[in-house]
Amino acid sequence: MRRRQFLTLLGGASALPLAARAQQPAMPVIGFMHILSPENVPQFVLAFRQGLKEQGFIEGQNLAIEHRWAHGQYARLPELAADLVRQRVAVLAATGGQPSAEKAATQTIPIVFTTNGDPVREGLVSILSRPDGNATGVTIFRPASVTKRLQLMHELLPRAVVVAHLMNPDFPDADLETKAAQDAARSLGMDLRVFRASNEREIEGAFAAMSQQKVDALVGSSDVFLFGRRDQIVSLAAHYRIPAIYYLREVAEAGGLMTYGNDLTDAYRLVGIYVGRILKGEKPADLPVLQATKFEFVINLKTATALGLTVPASMLLLADEVIE
Repeated sequence: MRRRQFLTLLGGASALPLAARAQQPAMPVIGFMHILSPENVPQFVLAFRQGLKEQGFIEGQNLAIEHRWAHGQYARLPELAADLVRQRVAVLAATGGQPSAEKAATQTIPIVFTTNGDPVREGLVSILSRPDGNATGVTIFRPASVTKRLQLMHELLPRAVVVAHLMNPDFPDADLETKAAQDAARSLGMDLRVFRASNEREIEGAFAAMSQQKVDALVGSSDVFLFGRRDQIVSLAAHYRIPAIYYLREVAEAGGLMTYGNDLTDAYRLVGIYVGRILKGEKPADLPVLQATKFEFVINLKTATALGLTVPASMLLLADEVIE
């Protein structure tokens, strides 16, 4: 073979991979929004990525993710959503906040949400079984879980009469959840007193007021901002010796007495699965809104002992996990 022919063949062979790479489709970019900060919810982000992986998408390999964090400020959600819309992301994952902000930002980019209440009432979808717009996702029954938290506290402390409910007035579903707590307390013969806090200083003030009013127990809200302040809240409950039940298991792991609420890691995994299915070509309108049905009840016996409480055997058997 002549030298010129050999060089021509070699040049053609080396050019083939470049041509193949040039024909590969661009890596899709999705947006992920959350009301808190990344250090607050690493387990939820991992669960979201697991859902994507189950659909064949891995960040950095065949998918890019633009993260936007509101750092506990609900008012920032509209601007963060608008920024992701300007980035023209392929799908927007609206988690841990107020999905109406994302819905208001775009009527065309697919949205997969988590929401506290009724997606139909909130205007996110028309019908749960077959959404007719650009949004679908997972609904979480937080008002129902606050009712259950009051019932569990009543079982632990049947003589408790004055019960505090700590809530964040900036939480979009604060009124809905507070009403559920009030209705449950009334049915149990409890005097529910609502304490409002939307920042660190107000949380401290709320606990001081609880102590002054000699509350018997505390039932926490499902608000994600308060979840992000869990170390401060658990520390104050211990300082004032107030038995408390909270929303998510991570609060019990941080030293909270009890928690009852949704298994949000599973909910975030479902969001990741839906995002992956949309990237594969399915439309949000054809994906029914899912209902989070997994709940967890966790008891921290170390905290109970520190408060001088004896947890009934029936409650220990009911618990999904007992921290000793």
